[in-house]
Amino acid sequence: MLTTLAAAYISDHYGVPITLIALLMGLALNFLGDDERLAPGLTFASQTLLRVGVTLIGLRVTVAKMLELGPISLGGVVLITTATIMFALLLSRWLRVNAALGAVAGIAVAICGASAAMALASLIGERHMSRAQLTFVLVGISALSSLALVVYPLAAHALGFTDLQAGFFIGATVHDVAQTLGAGYSFSAAAGDAAAIVKLTRVALLAPVLIILVRLLPRSGADPARTIGIPWFVIGFFLVAAVNSTAWLPRQVTDMGQSVAAILLACAVTATGIRSPMHKLVSAGFRPLLVIGGASILALILAGLVAMEL
Repeated sequence: MLTTLAAAYISDHYGVPITLIALLMGLALNFLGDDERLAPGLTFASQTLLRVGVTLIGLRVTVAKMLELGPISLGGVVLITTATIMFALLLSRWLRVNAALGAVAGIAVAICGASAAMALASLIGERHMSRAQLTFVLVGISALSSLALVVYPLAAHALGFTDLQAGFFIGATVHDVAQTLGAGYSFSAAAGDAAAIVKLTRVALLAPVLIILVRLLPRSGADPARTIGIPWFVIGFFLVAAVNSTAWLPRQVTDMGQSVAAILLACAVTATGIRSPMHKLVSAGFRPLLVIGGASILALILAGLVAMEL
């Protein structure tokens, strides 16, 4: 918790994404991962806190915001999300990377970065994807998301996009929510508003995509047919989003809930960094980065093509 608070302080004062700082600080304290006394707390943070955080992400989503996109934009978001994940799976197979890693990399690029990656990884289990592989994905997705914050708005200007086109282009491609907003509003206020709606629509797809992928990729355990079901935090995500769509919740409650979600996800990322065996991380090679990069490039191309139709 103290490490996460330190990461939040650095993030607030220097404008660096909290997910990236939390991950780097967790890796810096990696030597603590071998201390058995810390194992229960680290497990609680990397699993339970993560799942509660994913549930609270539903406070960022409303049905009304999704419908504001219109049929072309909404269909484009679904198409880009589906194609990105499928391409990541195919690319991982071609590069001889296990399917679980490909799925986690794909959902991280297609949905909402580190939080989506960790949500799927917690369901798959370490039998199919090690903590080292997950950490590699988190490092790669954080680095690319920070790069996208700077490069994607410049690309939108170079392509001559309108505010609406730029908003869709940025919202459909940048990995994390914070970077999406930063990139969108750096283009214009109207583009930032559009990017937020598109991005939150992608976030809304987290739950159904998790349900589909968790049925395709067996979890740890004996009989996948018996162990796979709809995770409780996926149901929670839908319920929270549904309640949020009614506009019954006061603004203060939704703002606080989103802040709590960010803190919980940062705690989970920190714990994952601490628990990651560094020697295995180094030996993982560069192929996971190729999967993330390839999926990101495809999403960028498809988003540009859809944006030109708006």
